[in-house]
Amino acid sequence: MKTYSKYLIIATIATVLISCKNKETKEQIVAQTQQEQPVQQNTAPNKAKHVPNDEVCMVNDKHMGKKQMEVPFNGKMYFGCCAMCVERIPNDESVRKATDPFTGEKIDKASAYIVSLNQEGNVAYFASEENFQKFMKDNERTKN
Repeated sequence: MKTYSKYLIIATIATVLISCKNKETKEQIVAQTQQEQPVQQNTAPNKAKHVPNDEVCMVNDKHMGKKQMEVPFNGKMYFGCCAMCVERIPNDESVRKATDPFTGEKIDKASAYIVSLNQEGNVAYFASEENFQKFMKDNERTKN
């Protein structure tokens, strides 16, 4: 249950971080999410599916369903949905990094195995497909 709860918290945080125009810092958003918003129970891990990296806005952490704008940076390729995202990726390291829900390690979004979590397109970033499969297996065991 602990891993499943971590998964739901990540999905909730991703939902809060979807706005390009949000002026709050990431720390403020995370603190606000933990204090004010209940964990959403509508994100079922068995609905998670791999999506192409080039269809994900890596600033909003959303699967957009179509190719996004390429943002090359330090020999890696990131993707953004709008001019503001394209400008932010090279200037803000926090939007280029994510936490693998299985291991808790910081990873680079450009090389991540990206999974769409729900119909809203919220995504999670894994260091590898293997980590994603293990995460799913652990969640199935926890639910039963």
